[in-house]
Order: sequence, then C-alpha cells, then structure tokens
Amino acid sequence: MQAFRAALLQFADDGAAIYEPDGLLVVGPDATGRQVIRAAGAHAALAGNYPGVQVTAFPGRILAPGFIDLHVHFPQTDVIGSPAEGLLPWLAEYTFPQEARFAEHAHAVGMADVFLDELRRNGVTTALTFCTSHPHSVDALLEESERRGLRMIAGKVLQDRHSPDGVRDETEQSLVDTEALIRRWHGRGRLGYAITPRFAPSCTDRQLRGAGELAARYPDVWIQSHVAENRDEIRWVRELYPNARSYLSVYGEFGLLRERAIYAHCIHIDDADRALLRDTGAAAAVSPTSNLFLGSGFFDYEGARRVGFRHGLASDVGGGTSFSPFHTMLAAYCVAREGQTKPGVSLRPQNLWWQHTAGAAQALGLDGVIGNLRPGCEADFIALDPQATPLLARKTQHARDLDELLFSMIVLGDDRVVQQVFVGGRA
Repeated sequence: MQAFRAALLQFADDGAAIYEPDGLLVVGPDATGRQVIRAAGAHAALAGNYPGVQVTAFPGRILAPGFIDLHVHFPQTDVIGSPAEGLLPWLAEYTFPQEARFAEHAHAVGMADVFLDELRRNGVTTALTFCTSHPHSVDALLEESERRGLRMIAGKVLQDRHSPDGVRDETEQSLVDTEALIRRWHGRGRLGYAITPRFAPSCTDRQLRGAGELAARYPDVWIQSHVAENRDEIRWVRELYPNARSYLSVYGEFGLLRERAIYAHCIHIDDADRALLRDTGAAAAVSPTSNLFLGSGFFDYEGARRVGFRHGLASDVGGGTSFSPFHTMLAAYCVAREGQTKPGVSLRPQNLWWQHTAGAAQALGLDGVIGNLRPGCEADFIALDPQATPLLARKTQHARDLDELLFSMIVLGDDRVVQQVFVGGRA
C-alpha cells in the first residue's frame, strides 16, 4: 500500500468535480491483486487511518484521474497535420497510404511504441483505438500495452469495399481474424477488444452482418465506428442505403447499436438519432479538433443535453491535431459555443474535464473502473503542475474558484502540465 499527498480532483455521480486542496490518495491491492484507489479525501481526515504507509508528497500539484481518449487511430500518428480539402480526399491522399505501411509487422511494432509514448506524455492512460485492417497491427499495439500494464481497447479495421489495395480486406477472412483476435486479447489483463467497421461505406452488408453476429456472440466486447461526420460521406451513405432512415440507423439494422458501442463524431444527426443512441446505450465520441481541422461541422451539445445520451471527448488523431486532452477540451468549449443552434452552450470547465475522464468511462461502460479517484477505481492517475509555464503560473495563482483553475489549464496547458503518470499505481 502507498499514499500520495497533493490536491485531489475527482468527480461525483452527477459529473460535478470534487476538489480537495490538501488531499491524500491511498492506493493498494484489491482482492484480485489489482492496484486500486483505497481512499481519497482530505489529508487531515485520512492520514491517521494509515499508520506506517509511505506517503509521497507532491507539493503544489494536483492528482487527477488519467485521461481517457474515446476515439483515436493508432496507425495515423504520422498523419497529424496533413492538409486536405475534406474527409474523403484526406483519407485517400494520406490515411490509406500510411495505413498500408502496417502490412510490415516491424513498422507496426515501432509505431506502437511511438503512439503509447505520446499518450503517456499527455496523461492519457486509456484509449479506444482503431488499428489497421492487418491483424498484426492489433497484436503489436496490445502486446506493448500489456507490457506497460495499460488498460487499452483496440480493434482490427473492417473494410472490404471502396478501399484501395493494401488496406482492403476479404470479407470472410476479416471476420475469422476478428474472432481470433477477440479470443486472444479480450479480457486479457487490462485489455479489451473492439469490433471495428471503419464506416458503413467501407463495409459490405455481409461484413456488417458478420460484425453484428460477432457482437451478439461476444456481448462484452466493444464496437467502434464513425457516423455522420461529413456531408459528402452522408450523401454517399444515402446512395448506398436509400431505404435507411439515417446513417446511424444503418448500424442498428446490423445489430451494431448497443451498450459499449462508441460512434465517433455524430455531428449531422437529428433528435431521432439522438434518441436511438440514448435508447440503445450507444455513445458518441466527440472529436472537436478533428472536426475543425477537416471542416466537418460542430457537435451539437445543446441537442445532446436535451435528448440525453452518453458522450465523451476524443483526440481522433490523425484527423485530430493533437494528443493533448487540454487542446481537445479547449476545442470542445469553442465548438459548443458555436454549436448548431443559437445560442450555443457554454460548457463549464468541470464538465469538459468530466467528458475526458469519468464521462468517457461511463460511455465505455467502465464507470467506477477508470476515469475517477473514487475507492475501487483502478489506480490510473496523473500529477499535474498548474504552474508548468510562466503564463500558466500567473493565471492559476489568481484563480478565484475551481472552474477558473481548471479553465486556466485547459486554455494554457499542454503536455508540460503532466508531471508524472501512474498506471496501475506504478509511476
């Protein structure tokens, strides 16, 4: 058992932040041997309960849950900052050529190191990530994640049509490979598998049907895909599925809308789609830096609040422009103010932070497991320095309340704020 003394940031059931200026975080094994949070609260109230436990002090620092990235593309790390006219040209010109390189196993292994180092540097301790259509891309990422003790969820991309040579897979073999990967990786340590149709236009009906059958056969695996990101993409889906009520409903027809199903973007949807997400338990991965960069549109936070469905924040690297959760939270704040309706929504800093931690955990169906510092949660947390840069130090020392403190870090922060990362209680 070990303890850490610093300010603490955690979240209540309603998403409100709980801040303890002088806190104690106690970490130790549970009955299964996992390192979990045993206690978190005021130092004065807890210190006497743990005599003899070594305490590591972080003066002037904040201990917070590790960030959760709800949608990111491991193979697109080198695609960040590639200019294009929009989503579909960007895929053709940059993304597919980069993903084709993952046919080489050694390249996949090398990129797994780079990708996980970037997550760690930015304080991200769990991610839901796309791999490529090559099964060994999943092996490369999850082998290295296992070595590092990470909670990581990943899946081989399914794309058996409208895709170039080098990334297009074969329908039946892609489903055989997916099931083999589920059996090899899902539930192994802290790892999970996600059935991963790239998006409806890239998958034949036979492939989507097979994916839905696998989802029914393995109800505790995740599902991840894209929906309603770009208007050209939506027109394409309408041509391919003229009888579908909406782009989102296509996935429902194949049994791919349920708990633990995460759909990136969900920009151009209506209230019927929002209700479909809510009623099926599926969630939206909001990807504001990607949506701004590719000119895709604005996630409608007012609609999400009105109808009420699960959502959380995501970098969407490499359409997204940064691994930094601070950059993502700031972009979400700007997107919400713009919105699809006027006036937009002014998101509280506490809510932005919740979307990247406890809210993202809720979207994944891992509420109470990750994304918080409450007792029983796995001990994934980060030490933040609110004075990491001169300008940030000037701003945070004058913060009048928690929202001002958090917002200062959101607006002015980057990876320099993340002083140390703990995974499973280990630095």
